[in-house]
Amino acid sequence: MFLHANVIGEGKPLIVLHGFLGSGDNWKTFAKKWSQSGRSVHLLDARNHGKSFHSDQWDYPTMAADVIAYADHNRIDQFDVLGHSMGGKTAMFLATTYPERVKKALIADIAPKSYPHQHTEILDALYELDQQHFEHRKEAEDFLEPRFESLQLRYFLLKNLERTADNVLRIRCNINRFREDQSTVTKGLEPEMRSELDILFIRGLDSGYISDQDLPLIARHFPNYQMVSIADAGHWLHAEQPEAFDAAVSRFFDL
Repeated sequence: MFLHANVIGEGKPLIVLHGFLGSGDNWKTFAKKWSQSGRSVHLLDARNHGKSFHSDQWDYPTMAADVIAYADHNRIDQFDVLGHSMGGKTAMFLATTYPERVKKALIADIAPKSYPHQHTEILDALYELDQQHFEHRKEAEDFLEPRFESLQLRYFLLKNLERTADNVLRIRCNINRFREDQSTVTKGLEPEMRSELDILFIRGLDSGYISDQDLPLIARHFPNYQMVSIADAGHWLHAEQPEAFDAAVSRFFDL
């Protein structure tokens, strides 16, 4: 089985890897712009996300291997890769495990360390939402509103809804697998994992996912890394400061 992908444009391949509970569709606006510079932008849905297949096997080595299998199937020898959050960790595994396949890697707001479990409330809410069998999106919106103050977060989570043949809204990601074990998505790189590739990290200064204390660890894994910090941006820095984010991406990939 291969990952679902939406390919926009033609030319040198740029593979984009979304974050946890996201999908490739989250990046369509950027992809349309980046494709205008002679790029084919491949928006992949990770396993257990979006329109890709569900599987109990779910870890970063496997997700990195999924990307390589997709590239092999589409006869892509080398590619640039951009990954946000979970997708950024997957990009790190690609850069350290398959360095001959990756030209450059851009990591958006995630460090190579382990993180504490922080998605329990979101996963429980999505699981409860899935049990409601709502027929109208407004019902799902009203269900999430008292649970999450952030409108941006609620809209992001609602993108996981799909309509079934029975005309009810269900969660399309593998919510049961995610609730079983969050350690998969929070895991860091092993100490020996290292890459000499050109790596750009972009962090939101209001995020906290990459602190100054993380920089020595990043340097040990990726000695040729660069860092761009974006003010007034949290973890969804590409949505909160799209112009600054796009400028950093375009400079790094020569878009």
